[in-house]
Amino acid sequence: MKLEEMQKIWFEMSEELEQQKKLSNQLIMEMTQERFKNKIGIIAKYENIGAIICVIAAMMLLSKFEELDTWYLFASGLFTVSYLILLPVLVLQSIQAMQRINLTHNTYKETLISYAKKKKQFLLIQRVGIYLNFILLGVSLPVIIKVFKGKDIFVTNSEILYWYIPIMVTFLVIFSIWGYKKYKKITISGSQMLEEINEVA
Repeated sequence: MKLEEMQKIWFEMSEELEQQKKLSNQLIMEMTQERFKNKIGIIAKYENIGAIICVIAAMMLLSKFEELDTWYLFASGLFTVSYLILLPVLVLQSIQAMQRINLTHNTYKETLISYAKKKKQFLLIQRVGIYLNFILLGVSLPVIIKVFKGKDIFVTNSEILYWYIPIMVTFLVIFSIWGYKKYKKITISGSQMLEEINEVA
């Protein structure tokens, strides 16, 4: 076999190997993209259920809004309904932003920077939501009592305050810590998944 023929065969084999490597890298990126979307999808599933509950609660309050006949009940009702609609929208938008990250069209560095930014935004919204939950706890109670029991707890001395507030604060603290840690763990896992593609990016 002549040297030229050997070089030609070697060149063709090199090209085939390079093509196979590119296809393998592409397949790895696509599989990682799918795993990444599924990982963030866990958060989306929980938040979608929460959003549906919030919208139903907001609609129930809006249907009886005329019963909030004082300025403070009206203000409390307005805050409660706004919270139940706006916070889920912000949370779902931040989740969608993370899910829209495209591993196959961005460089490795761009992907990591984009995800870090969107993860930080999502966790910030979660922290703000936790603090707002405590405000909602106090603000929504008069609204709920007025709408469902027809009583104004600012006027009527209600014993519900003595057991409702401590129980709900305890529950809220435990649930908020558990939920935030779980979401943080999932988003960190997403970061690690993206870091694994460094060799093929």
